[in-house]
Amino acid sequence: MKRKLVIGDVHGGLKALHQILERAKVSEDDQLIFLGDYVDGWSQSPQVLDFLIDLKKSHNCIYIRGNHDDLLSEWLRGKENVLWHEHGGLATIKAYKSLTETDKQRHISFLELLETYHIDEQNRLFVHAGFTNQHGVLHEFYPRLMFWDRTLWEMVSAMDKSVKKGDLNFPRRLTHYHEIFIGHTPVTKLGKSAPLQMANVWNVDTGAAFKGRLSIMDVDTKEYWQSDPLPELYPDERGRN
Repeated sequence: MKRKLVIGDVHGGLKALHQILERAKVSEDDQLIFLGDYVDGWSQSPQVLDFLIDLKKSHNCIYIRGNHDDLLSEWLRGKENVLWHEHGGLATIKAYKSLTETDKQRHISFLELLETYHIDEQNRLFVHAGFTNQHGVLHEFYPRLMFWDRTLWEMVSAMDKSVKKGDLNFPRRLTHYHEIFIGHTPVTKLGKSAPLQMANVWNVDTGAAFKGRLSIMDVDTKEYWQSDPLPELYPDERGRN
């Protein structure tokens, strides 16, 4: 049976990506939706992009743009951002020193084609960070907010758990989609280690950039699989810690 699988923030952890694809027994029949932030943190950012480019040749893949992917794209095209260096960029810059200009251009082309969001046939939204417009992503004035802004997750995290869809005080922003799948803000900040649901929002970022794991989840059944903690896979590195 075909599955739709959503993958959280990878952050240069190719070893973890290999683990979750193996543990979920991913086949060519599965659709894979990646929520962005493929780079920055661990040392294999270029290798992650190479793997994703090749993966699309054999699998049905959708690649969403994350803020770190956007920062890398800007740097590869000559725009310097010192603040990025302090948030995982230095490891990526170091990793790119051994790549040829041809390899870099291949990555630029991949990064330019990333999608800002994806809405499936069951009206489920997949986006890296969220959105701010009460009318939904099609009406977002500043598309970059969809891979930067954290207020969607902050809102549902602070909501009264008794408020349900259909209630008069249920946030209008959430009513446009059956479910919303995001990354960007690690659930480990709330002391959690697995994909976490708040209202109709699922957060699949389980802290792979830091001390957590990388996760892949079946969108329909909510079954999930996880890698080993990233510091155990890269014992000589610090990630974004």
